[in-house]
Amino acid sequence: APGRRGYSSAGAAEFLHRSIVPTMHYQKSLPRLPVPKLEDTITRYLNAQKPLLNDDQFRKTEELARAFEKGIGRELHEQLVAQDNQNKHTSYITGPWFDMYLKAREPVVLNFNAFMSFNPDPKPEYNDQLIRATNMTVSAIRFMKTFRAGYLEPEVFHLNPEKSDTELFKKIIRFVPSSISWFGAYMVNAYPLDMSQYFRLFNSTRLPKLDKDELYTDEKAKHLLVLRNGNFYVFDVIDRDGNMLKPSEIQAHFKYILSDNSLAPAFPLGYLSSENRDTWALLRKSLLENGNEEALRKVDSALFCLSLDDFAIKDFVHLSHTMLHGDGANRWYDKSFNLIITKDGTAGINFEHSWGDGVAVLRFQNEVFKDSTKTPAISPQSQPASVDSSRAVQKLDFKLNDALKAGITKAKQKFDATVESLSVNMIQFQEGGKELLKQKKVSPDAVAQLAFQMAFLRQYDQTVATYESCSTAAFKHGRTETIRPASVHTKKCSEAFVKELSKHSTEELQKLIVECSKYHGRLTKEAAMGQGFDRHLFSLRYLALSKGLALPDFYQDQAYACLNHNILSTSTLVSPAVHLGGFGPVVSDGFGVGYQVQDEWMGFNVSSYPGRNGEEFLQCTHKSLEDIFNVLKGKKIGS
Repeated sequence: APGRRGYSSAGAAEFLHRSIVPTMHYQKSLPRLPVPKLEDTITRYLNAQKPLLNDDQFRKTEELARAFEKGIGRELHEQLVAQDNQNKHTSYITGPWFDMYLKAREPVVLNFNAFMSFNPDPKPEYNDQLIRATNMTVSAIRFMKTFRAGYLEPEVFHLNPEKSDTELFKKIIRFVPSSISWFGAYMVNAYPLDMSQYFRLFNSTRLPKLDKDELYTDEKAKHLLVLRNGNFYVFDVIDRDGNMLKPSEIQAHFKYILSDNSLAPAFPLGYLSSENRDTWALLRKSLLENGNEEALRKVDSALFCLSLDDFAIKDFVHLSHTMLHGDGANRWYDKSFNLIITKDGTAGINFEHSWGDGVAVLRFQNEVFKDSTKTPAISPQSQPASVDSSRAVQKLDFKLNDALKAGITKAKQKFDATVESLSVNMIQFQEGGKELLKQKKVSPDAVAQLAFQMAFLRQYDQTVATYESCSTAAFKHGRTETIRPASVHTKKCSEAFVKELSKHSTEELQKLIVECSKYHGRLTKEAAMGQGFDRHLFSLRYLALSKGLALPDFYQDQAYACLNHNILSTSTLVSPAVHLGGFGPVVSDGFGVGYQVQDEWMGFNVSSYPGRNGEEFLQCTHKSLEDIFNVLKGKKIGS
């Protein structure tokens, strides 16, 4: 009903929906992220080291770990627990994790920012750049308004949706006080998730500062930042009363920007946000001193950044490059996110990673996709409002001296060289997916991860440090935990398939796969429950350094460094809105592997630098999956 969604005088819906359970209803009573027991952490750490080390190396690492557990590690752990008990409003990882991101000096693009591209609008005529930009922007503003009004449905993970994802349950739970509401959800097997990151989606940016960046948010700002052809435009999308501008007016302003034939700037400012953070901090200081304070404030405080690209997408690899880094002139990588829409209406999001994790961005994408495709604000027949866009839209003008021009030129050279060296490869495995694997009672994620281990062994004849990201949003201020998919089980199974195929019967190979699946399931469950080891060890190290202590020997072990040099960095997502996602390798000799396991197929998107062959890695992954699926079907496979 129109009343439910709240229409402004303009007749456009101001909200996505009005949840009867307030958005932050569960936030107060979310359980706290547990600090694992030190002995559990050391055991898990050693389990992860085992497949990466030979016997002598492992003995040495085990000695260092046990000494740490009895000595300085124990003291640090007790201090961490005491500190955690004094800070019940947050989680033990929050401070160290923000610091880790904000103190990193590498450029955010390719090192930290990730992307997720949207599926096309099911109605082809709506995939026009102007129409899609208008509809997605309107939906994004609706999301922001819905969230700020407390009307956005709380984010809940339902294990038994028939019981918990119902109107009846919502009617009851909304009357349960916030201080205990989480327990009400827990009783029906529903897990509310932390939403503390959501406010940073809008009006936010990462400001470069020497040594440590800052996150900046200005919720009072009412304008949108639009980049096209390296030029910066701003206009208000919210009026004085907090209502959204009419969609037809937003459409008119976008049309005006898309038809502006100003030349691309000779020194595009966007490149600065791709620089080393200290270099960028100094250049930003010069920008401010050179009379650009007002223009930069507009950039930093804008609702978000909409990047309109003047070309169409050629293929999936081109799509990946465009959304992951683009040309550098038409992005502002420090913004909490850039919504990117190309000439043919292909859309994606590139997001800065320090403020939050994939969970908040994915929810935003799901809602924006659903709203812009199911209830679009404008149609191909809609006429833009007859308004004077030349007055409403302001083109930002930056005053640049010679030092700034030189800084931009240098940033561009560095950016172009880095991007030039990045390869992106893709493959789809069409011979099966979730459905078949579940029938065979193995975990689809475990099979994908096992295939990566087999592929790397086949290609490089070794087992290396592997990282899989897992959300800990089930806890107050949870971020992520690491799943360590390389285990003694995957190593044994990979070696059987790659090196000793003739020695094993199909039944034995099936057993090995099941072993891997069970173990991976256990690791995943532990990580999601805050019982991994990576964040705990990271926090103890952070604590030692913040107290000015000498770095314990445990952390100076070569094996510790190797385990944290993640050659295989992997992340998965499945969503009705997202076409594919990806990110750069986290180390220069690594692979960045984005993957999704659908019902009938699997998709893989791999990034790498020279020295690693992503195409061959994916061919080996495909071969591994063929072998695993054939074995699960009971077929005999040849080498």
